[in-house]
Amino acid sequence: MVIATQLRKASSSSDILGEDSIDAKLASLFLDASESPHAATPEQIGITVRRALVAAYHEARAVVGLSESINALSKTPEDFLFCFLAASGIDGSAPGNHMHQVLLEAFCFEHDIYIIKVDSAEKLSRMLGTHRVESCALVQKGWKEIATAAEDRLVDYCEEHWENPVKPIVKLPEK
Repeated sequence: MVIATQLRKASSSSDILGEDSIDAKLASLFLDASESPHAATPEQIGITVRRALVAAYHEARAVVGLSESINALSKTPEDFLFCFLAASGIDGSAPGNHMHQVLLEAFCFEHDIYIIKVDSAEKLSRMLGTHRVESCALVQKGWKEIATAAEDRLVDYCEEHWENPVKPIVKLPEK
């Protein structure tokens, strides 16, 4: 596991004094994570994205659609963990959609919401069971204390690529 997941688990500990201080845990986790040989392949990340999206959809934590996402974020941005955007928009001839996507990305970045670009709006929509092709989906934070394993892996993936000027595009599985 990478630092973000382990930090989340370490910070939930009730004893944070002395040797168990967050600084000591951070230092030891950084050393452990740098030696970890577990790098996820693009195929694994695509499968992980599907699992997280399907779980969020079944738990009613997914907001699907560009307009719906913008409206939800304008009300409570602190409730969201991920923003999934299709790299190729649904309509290349609609500059308004492109501008809304750019503004949505900026808003997510400003509010520390992880942005994950996916290869296909059609696959994204199919995973979420929508009849229209949508280029955006938001996933709310889980209501339970324990995040799903898929969401933990996605947080780790996003943390690895946070500083990259160009984010990699995740190839979603066909089914």
